[in-house]
Amino acid sequence: MSAGWLHPLDPAAVTTLLCDADGTLFPSEEPAYAASADVTNRFLAGLGAGRTYAPDELQRMTNGKNFRAAAGDLATAHGRELTRADLEDWVVEEKDVVTAHLRTVLRPDPAVRGPLERLSGRFALAAVTSSASSRLAACLEVTGLAPLFDPGRRFSAEDSLTEPTSKPDPAVYAYAGATLGVGPAEAVAVEDSLNGARSAVAAGYPTIGILQFVPDADRRERAEALREIGVAAVVGSWADAEDLLC
Repeated sequence: MSAGWLHPLDPAAVTTLLCDADGTLFPSEEPAYAASADVTNRFLAGLGAGRTYAPDELQRMTNGKNFRAAAGDLATAHGRELTRADLEDWVVEEKDVVTAHLRTVLRPDPAVRGPLERLSGRFALAAVTSSASSRLAACLEVTGLAPLFDPGRRFSAEDSLTEPTSKPDPAVYAYAGATLGVGPAEAVAVEDSLNGARSAVAAGYPTIGILQFVPDADRRERAEALREIGVAAVVGSWADAEDLLC
C-alpha cells in the first residue's frame, strides 16, 4: 500500500519510534482474544451478566484496550458496579492465561524483524502498550524482537504507571515521552488499532497507522477510520513504514 504524509512532518527530525505491540509488532490480538474469552465470560458470569461473548465479538468491542479496561466497560454495559478489589484477581488470571497461550502461537516474522532491524540503526525503538509488561516481554521474546527493545524502553499502561489505565487514555504515551525525553517533534508513534491511535494522537504524537496484521477485508475500513482519528499516515506494512521514514 502506498502512503504519504497526511499532515506535514519532517522524518529527518525524528529520533524515536514509539511502537504499539499487539497487532503492530506481532499478530497477537486474535489468539489473545481467543484465550481471554473464557476468562472474560467467567468474570461476567460471576457478576450475573447473563450472557457470553465470542472472541471476535470481544475484539470488535474492545480492540486496543487491556483486560482491565475492557472488563470495566463490559460490567458497566451490563449495569454492574465494579470495584478494583473485584477485578484484580481476574486481571492476573487473564494475563497469565493469555501470556501462556501467546508463547505457544507467536513466531518470528521476517517481514517485521527485517524492517525494524534497519530502522533501529537510525531510530531508537520503544514499545508502548496497554498490555502488562510480562505479556509484552514474552511476546517480544518468542518473536525474536526482544533485542530491539531495551527493557528500559518498554512502557505498559497496565503496570508502568502509578495508576493502571489503558489506551485510548494518552497517559502511557505521555509517560513514555517524558521518560525518554522526546516530544512530538522527535518521536512518531506506530499503531494498528483505533483506540491505540486515539491514545497517541491525544498525547500529541504524529502517528503512523499500520495495517501489517489487519485482515485484507478490513483494511479499507480501518485505514479510513485511522485517518478520521488524525493519524499522519497509513501504511500497509513495516516495509512501507521503513520507506516512509527513510
